[in-house]
Amino acid sequence: MKAKAAVSRIIQTLKDLYPDALCSLQYEKDYELLFAVRLAAQCTDARVNQVTPALFTRFPSLESFAEADPTEVGHYIHSCGFFNGKARDLVACAQKLLADHGGKVPATMEELTALPGVGRKTANLILGDIYGQPAYVCDTHCIRITGRLGLTDGSKDPLQVERQLRQILPAKESSNFCHRMVLFGRDTCTARSPKCEGCPLQKDCDLRKAEKKAEKD
Repeated sequence: MKAKAAVSRIIQTLKDLYPDALCSLQYEKDYELLFAVRLAAQCTDARVNQVTPALFTRFPSLESFAEADPTEVGHYIHSCGFFNGKARDLVACAQKLLADHGGKVPATMEELTALPGVGRKTANLILGDIYGQPAYVCDTHCIRITGRLGLTDGSKDPLQVERQLRQILPAKESSNFCHRMVLFGRDTCTARSPKCEGCPLQKDCDLRKAEKKAEKD
C-alpha cells in the first residue's frame, strides 16, 4: 500500500494543479446531473454538454421526461451513442423518481443504484456533487492513473479500485480527488503517450519509477 506521505503529496499536488475540482458536466437541476452522467457513458463530457441544452429545453421537467416517447428522447441524444438504451433509461428513471422519491434524487447508494441506468460510478458522483458525501468515482481516468501511481494494485475492476481507494484516501478528499483525476488524465496522464517527462507526480509514480529502473538496467 502507498505510504501515507506519498498519498498526501499526490493529493496536495493535484489540489495545486486544479484548485477548482468541478464536474465538467453542465446542469442546473439535480436530476439533470443524474441524466447527464448516464449520457456520458462511453461518450465524452464535451459531447454531452453539446446535447443537453436542447434536451433539457425540450423536456424541462421530470414530468415531461416521464411522459416522453423514448424515440423522441433518442433523437436529441443520438450523438452520445447507445441512444436507444440511454433514452429508455432517462424516461424510466424520471418515472421512478416521481413514483418512488417524490421527484427528488435520492441520497443513498442503495436507492440510487436501484434507478434505471444508474451504477456505482454514477451514484458516487451524485453523492459527492449533490450531497457532499464521501464519493469514489472510479471512471476510466481514475482507474488508469491510480494504478499507474500505485495507489491501487492496477486492477481494472471499478469496484475493486473503489474499495482500495477507500482504504487510503481521506473521505473528505475523495470526491474532489476523483474530479482532479479526470482533469489530470486529460491533460497529462493520458491513456496513450502519457506526458511523463515533467509530470508533477512522477516522484510518487510507481510506473515512472519502474521505467527509470528499467532504463538503468
